[in-house]
Amino acid sequence: MEFTDFQSVHAMLKETVDRSFGAAAFRWFTGTGEKNSVTWGQLYDQVKSVAKSLMALGVEPQDKVNIISYSRYAWVLADLGITTAGAATVGIYQSNLPQDCEYIINHSDAVVIFAEDNIQLAKLLEIRPSIPNIRKVILFGGAAPEGDDWVVEFDAFMKLGQAVTDQALALRIDGIHADDPAGIVYTSGTTGVPKGAVLTHDNITFTAQSVKGSGQFQADDEVFLFLPLAHVFARTCLYTAILLGFATTFTRSMETIVDDLKAARPHWFVSVPRIFEKIYTKVISSAEAKGGLALKIFNWAMAVGEQVSDCRLAKKSVPAGLAFKYKMAYKLVFSKINAALGGRVRWCISGAAPLDPTIAKFFHAAGLLILEGIGMTENTSFSNVNRYDNYRFGWVGQPGPGVEQKIGDGGEVMYHGRNVMQGYYKMPEETAATITPEGWLLTGDIGTIDAEDFLKITGRKKDIIITAGGKNIAPAAIEGALATSRYINQVCVIGDKRKYLTALVTVDPDNVIDYAKSNQIAYGSIDELLTHPQITGLIEAQVAEKNKRFASFETVKKVILVPEFTIENGLLTPTLKLKRNIAMERFAKEIDGMYSK
Repeated sequence: MEFTDFQSVHAMLKETVDRSFGAAAFRWFTGTGEKNSVTWGQLYDQVKSVAKSLMALGVEPQDKVNIISYSRYAWVLADLGITTAGAATVGIYQSNLPQDCEYIINHSDAVVIFAEDNIQLAKLLEIRPSIPNIRKVILFGGAAPEGDDWVVEFDAFMKLGQAVTDQALALRIDGIHADDPAGIVYTSGTTGVPKGAVLTHDNITFTAQSVKGSGQFQADDEVFLFLPLAHVFARTCLYTAILLGFATTFTRSMETIVDDLKAARPHWFVSVPRIFEKIYTKVISSAEAKGGLALKIFNWAMAVGEQVSDCRLAKKSVPAGLAFKYKMAYKLVFSKINAALGGRVRWCISGAAPLDPTIAKFFHAAGLLILEGIGMTENTSFSNVNRYDNYRFGWVGQPGPGVEQKIGDGGEVMYHGRNVMQGYYKMPEETAATITPEGWLLTGDIGTIDAEDFLKITGRKKDIIITAGGKNIAPAAIEGALATSRYINQVCVIGDKRKYLTALVTVDPDNVIDYAKSNQIAYGSIDELLTHPQITGLIEAQVAEKNKRFASFETVKKVILVPEFTIENGLLTPTLKLKRNIAMERFAKEIDGMYSK
């Protein structure tokens, strides 16, 4: 495909504004559930106001500006205003602790911060003496403290640039180059200190076009976004929607996703596997709870759906008799699943972590296609994706247009293309260890590429378990399989230099509590259930059933139930990745107990 060499993110935005001036660009919900929206023309006027106000605050080209907020329209407005002013956006997860915010603020050399509300402001006030370079904090919502001009409310901020002329802004825009930094995205830090990947304007505009060339899009598509925009996966989705001129609706919060998704009625959305896993276990447990005829109908529908799924995977036509049964199955069962997602979803993209093929097959049988892809912060979160008309479950698809892939030493997946970052900010040694002199990005993923250029990820170099018997095991597939149990929430497989595999397991509280009630198990709290013999026996039986999918040396021999892994207790990154080393340190005593004689 041919690529447009956009000078900047602003140039890409302006092309869409000129083409779709009066069409809806972004929608969001109020606290009462009503929708607000802006057109592309209204968005552009507001973006220029943000850029001018930043210039009035003395923000210079290539300065760094932080945004600490959950995903919302104001995040987009700030980001586009920052890049239009020639500066670079540095997102911070709203779940970060004050000391984590302090590190990113100072390491990125930021001069201004946009903050979501008074909750985020409180963090900044706590570390204020340690972030001396910050000139202003701009509040999206909430109230600025009286008598403190360090904090400016958003409406007041938008008026600061009234004296900045259109000509001055035009000169600033004209001075932006494609290889200038548009943003620094800090890795979530599963191990070690977060590193800031410098992404250029060309990285972003190229990647959006590569995604466009990989997808099945229609002119009137609408998108739903709930992932944090501090994560480059969500940003790439956003920039693709900007390139294509699609309306994007934001959820209010992670807690309101279900209601907001129904109301938004998107045609596609991107997600992490955790969301699909939760929907899957919810549907299965709901059907089993109903029992009787309802369960029989559900099981019949799933059997029919799986047959249709097999036909489509094999690219064969569905026999007329089976097609008739599928219509009935869809009407009785599958339509309800699709209605819960708004009723118009054609496909979804799953990324950021492996998706268990069982879950992908389940949704496919129900009429919802999940296309698994892969990317990383260092390649603008996109390198491969399955195609709408050419997909496989358990594979991450073919590379996007303009992206080269190959397998290097030790089976490591490598990439070359305009999506590869400029480097890590102020970390030349780490950059040199990640990007070869020829420009190939070393991913740390282990994988295989077949004759059709499909990529299958078999593990992460740093996560590979080598047992005492010398077996090399990638834990992700095992963890994903165990997590398909309705009673299991999260899994951390252990076994490096050990004789066999064990696992730390967290339970699904709703389903385990229902089980306890159904079996007259007395308990005072969910923590008490974690040590109850009947509950541990239940989980062990579930693990034994899932073990049947694996070779003997890959099976989990023992498990111990532990409290949930969360961002707040330091065991998950903001992108919901497990901090494996920290989990193993925290539960070292329990782990050793699973290997004692």
